[in-house]
Amino acid sequence: MAIVEIQLPSVLAAVTDGNMQFSVEAQTLRDALDVIVRQHPRLALHFFNEEGVFRPHVLCFLNETNTRWLDDLEVPLNGGDTLRFMQAVSGG
Repeated sequence: MAIVEIQLPSVLAAVTDGNMQFSVEAQTLRDALDVIVRQHPRLALHFFNEEGVFRPHVLCFLNETNTRWLDDLEVPLNGGDTLRFMQAVSGG
């Protein structure tokens, strides 16, 4: 298992008890997402739609790679990898 650093935007600090940066242990990207949501269940509402797919305004980067560019979430993780989440903001 790899220890992966998780970085969240400050707007989500309220649903993680103020933790915007923490580590999880996981083998794949999918595993890491499962662990994150298990540890902080309210993040699921912010991250995923009813089908379990990332909401359009949520960006997730594995190191420097936007996870939307990946074929699936079964990407193996390495110790020291970083998962960084961002929420796009728009308005009119």
